[in-house]
Amino acid sequence: MRTIVYVDGFNLYFRLLSKQPSLKWLNVRRLAERLLRPDNKIVGVKYYTARVSGRTDAYAPGRQQIYLDALATVPEISVHMGTFLSSEKFAGLVKPPEFRPRMTLPEPWPDVVKVIKVEEKGSDVNLASHLLLDAFQGNFDVAAVLSNDSDLVEPIRIVTQVLGKPVGLLSPVPNPTSNLGRISSFIRRISVSDLAASQFPNPVVRADGFEISKPERWSADLPVPLPSGARP
Repeated sequence: MRTIVYVDGFNLYFRLLSKQPSLKWLNVRRLAERLLRPDNKIVGVKYYTARVSGRTDAYAPGRQQIYLDALATVPEISVHMGTFLSSEKFAGLVKPPEFRPRMTLPEPWPDVVKVIKVEEKGSDVNLASHLLLDAFQGNFDVAAVLSNDSDLVEPIRIVTQVLGKPVGLLSPVPNPTSNLGRISSFIRRISVSDLAASQFPNPVVRADGFEISKPERWSADLPVPLPSGARP
């Protein structure tokens, strides 16, 4: 069965990889192959992300580019970029007594503070649009979505219930959002062992012989075990 996999890169990162830094050198095509059945012929893996900012870590954009270069060595993988928006906004102030400064301030306490808010835009919309377009064009027999973003419920529902094509959920969490689980045709939960078994070699060798090495910072970090029972 022709299968296309749609990977929400930031959902994967924040749900799993941020806690497992040494496993960021992830071959998402190999991961999908490990999670899916042998009769799922993977014809495409679409990876959705955005350029990270160097505002808090000047070397983060460089590490991301190295990883994107590694992904580019896999013919089935295509990368689709959203954007980051940074803005200053007012946000409500949480004021539990234990966090109040040890000083006398006049009442009333301020209700809001100005914060820097960074938002990733476009990835979920791009993923949903491509899922629907591929379904309408008959580009797959089965789709699999790696995310736990409830914003994807409606496009998955349209594909499964209106177009009659199966869409599986590759869940980065032990207990996916109930609405996602309900409309998905099947669920595969991702474990740390799945990530560990799906790493790129180090280095990755391009067709022209150029070597792409895993960022040293990732290699130096050790994985953090998930709580007992995280793998159903």
